[in-house]
Amino acid sequence: MFEKVLIANRGEIALRIQRACRELGIKTVVVHSEADREAKYVKLADESVCIGPAASAQSYLNVPAIISAAEVTDAEAIHPGYGFLSENADFAERVEKSGFSFIGPRPETIRLMGDKVSAKDAMKAAGVPCVPGSEGALPDDPKEIVRIAKSIGYPVIIKAAGGGGGRGMRVVHTEAALINAVNMTRTEAQTAFGNPMVYMEKFLENPRHVEIQVLADSFRNAIYLGERDCSMQRRHQKVIEEAPAPHIAPRHIARIGERCADACRRINYRGAGTFEFLYENGEFYFIEMNTRVQVEHPVTEAITGVDIVQEQIRIAAGEKLRFKQRDITFKGHAIECRINAEDPFTFVPSPGKISFWHPPGGPGIRVDSHVYDGYTVPPHYDSMIGKLIAYGDTREQAIRRMRIALSEMSVEGIKTNVALHQELMMDANFVQGGTSIHYLEHKLAAKGEVKK
Repeated sequence: MFEKVLIANRGEIALRIQRACRELGIKTVVVHSEADREAKYVKLADESVCIGPAASAQSYLNVPAIISAAEVTDAEAIHPGYGFLSENADFAERVEKSGFSFIGPRPETIRLMGDKVSAKDAMKAAGVPCVPGSEGALPDDPKEIVRIAKSIGYPVIIKAAGGGGGRGMRVVHTEAALINAVNMTRTEAQTAFGNPMVYMEKFLENPRHVEIQVLADSFRNAIYLGERDCSMQRRHQKVIEEAPAPHIAPRHIARIGERCADACRRINYRGAGTFEFLYENGEFYFIEMNTRVQVEHPVTEAITGVDIVQEQIRIAAGEKLRFKQRDITFKGHAIECRINAEDPFTFVPSPGKISFWHPPGGPGIRVDSHVYDGYTVPPHYDSMIGKLIAYGDTREQAIRRMRIALSEMSVEGIKTNVALHQELMMDANFVQGGTSIHYLEHKLAAKGEVKK
């Protein structure tokens, strides 16, 4: 096992990783920007290193500074968390070439799954169902592009091969709009991702977002830890996540889970990962794989009892998986609300000083957050300031506990989206379960709170 791990991230995930390390008896080094100097996890770390100004490009994305911090503190491994450099294959390669262990997949695996075209090809070869679409990247010939779209059937969606985070995607309903959409997406992809390659898929009208959590070691052992429903989204960003997914038979989850685990063995995957699917009319369609820990990992931990972050660290240290698939059992239901520093309905960010912070408690309630009374939310990063997780024996109990927890939560000095979550926990369609990925935006648009 490692003696010292450097945490190359910030916010609640930095604190989450730190807690996992402490439980394993591992010392931690936290790197931070000047804006995060007073953060809780910085003060709790065994060592901390300021690696640059507030801007991410000069701090949390500053690879030489992170490597130097690992060198001067004698860290053995680097945990990237999520976001920032977590799915950057060049960073993972640099970490390993510098003599450190990267707590995540191998660089070549990150590259394979980071390119949506190669990822889809790998999944097809592994027997994982994919959304009908083009065979690889779209050609330059407009006539061939039109032919491909006709064979798939409108509407179609044009996606950047190197895209992510909801960017680099355009839905096309008619042939007249097709070529212009392809050209615009290519330009956007080149600007945003440095890769103009795009591909085409069938656009599903009312799918759900269902994902499978996996763990795999360096010895080709792989298991799945069930599914999560992350369909409550706005602009492709998740708002609420839950496990298990409502109204999907366990036998269907087992079937797709086994395929995902087998795919991990085929591509020699290592670490924690998530297979993301669109689910419609009883069918799963692979869209991408996230080669890192997910924001929503606590709901899976709640229903399985597996500490995913600790398992990431153990696997990176060269240990074999401690579980067989038969050891994994699923109990109860868990729901996670992402708590953001933003107006609950206009979604305008609300950085500033938190004058009062009172997180909720009670049976089945977990709060993952790095903030405290007097903490200043910086304007430079993502607006998420914490995650509120409610667990119950049933989905109904988890919802009731979440309602109570949200009513107890008090944050003053800044705006948060707690009011939105309270409204959604009372929403009849959410309570019934099984809403599509478009539900929240349609709901907000109907209220006139989001302009189309």
